[in-house]
Amino acid sequence: MSGFSHLDSEGRARMVDVSHKSDTTRIAVAAGELATTAEVVALVRADGMPKADVLATARVAAISGAKKTSELIPLCHQLALSSVDVRFGFTDTTITVEATAKTKGATGVEMEALTAVAIAGLTLHDMVKAVDPAATMNGVRLLAKEGGKRGRWSCNETTSAATESAGPRSAVVLVASTGGAHETREDTTGPAIARWLTERDFTVRGPLVYADADIATGLVDALSTRPSLVISTGGTGVSPTDATPEATATVLDLELPGVADAVRSKGTHATPHATLSRGLAGLAGSTVVVNLPGSPGGVKDGLAVLDPIVDHLLAQVSGAGLHDGKEGK
Repeated sequence: MSGFSHLDSEGRARMVDVSHKSDTTRIAVAAGELATTAEVVALVRADGMPKADVLATARVAAISGAKKTSELIPLCHQLALSSVDVRFGFTDTTITVEATAKTKGATGVEMEALTAVAIAGLTLHDMVKAVDPAATMNGVRLLAKEGGKRGRWSCNETTSAATESAGPRSAVVLVASTGGAHETREDTTGPAIARWLTERDFTVRGPLVYADADIATGLVDALSTRPSLVISTGGTGVSPTDATPEATATVLDLELPGVADAVRSKGTHATPHATLSRGLAGLAGSTVVVNLPGSPGGVKDGLAVLDPIVDHLLAQVSGAGLHDGKEGK
């Protein structure tokens, strides 16, 4: 019991004294997902629920919940939050929730981020229960945190090598779409990638949807949890707002031009416009990053290229593809 910071030497609950700690910038990212029906997902995406704007209501509730965390959880400190960012994504039958909380102080904001996700989920349930009373909020979890003496932590870092080799791999789906970020345009590419990854035993974060101008921030966020794979869609063309290749170039340590060229080549079988894609592929640390075009056809072609190589690629990056000093074939 002495290992729990909120218990004293006699096992009694206490509020931890943080007066001796230095003020640093603290950030925490949490996530969860509302499992519901395809009908509910379609209604929410079309803003067709009986109860007004579902996502806007859930977002405001999440931010309000984060502010009240110390009132809801008795041993939490009162924090002056500098930011609470709440984002939603969709798969065929889930609404994903991700919250990032920030502050500058002597203690972390993990509980604020987790509370934001939980309250968003409860609000979503309240909004959709008339259509699907069996909806469930699942997987509320901390993805990453940084600040203080311990620096950066992500959920992947606590996984042992044996577990990583035997269990699901981690991936993030990133969407560059100004209309999608402003919820004025439906994105189908992100959910398609997430479904493809899930079918191949990846644990999937996202789709995370960012405006084209904010895709660099989205990449940094996607990489913050150190996933094994990041697949982006959109922003790879030559229009004035397309900025995904430039943002990707700043985070890559090593390019994989053969992968990007193969995606373009595959696309030219359907349309000559595929040659205009400027998407990149490469390694950011130990994370494989692949840019796919923003069209459903481009995503389909890109995933077809990745399908026969992704397992071998990730094995090589992790070192599992090397045996007796020779590259696995």
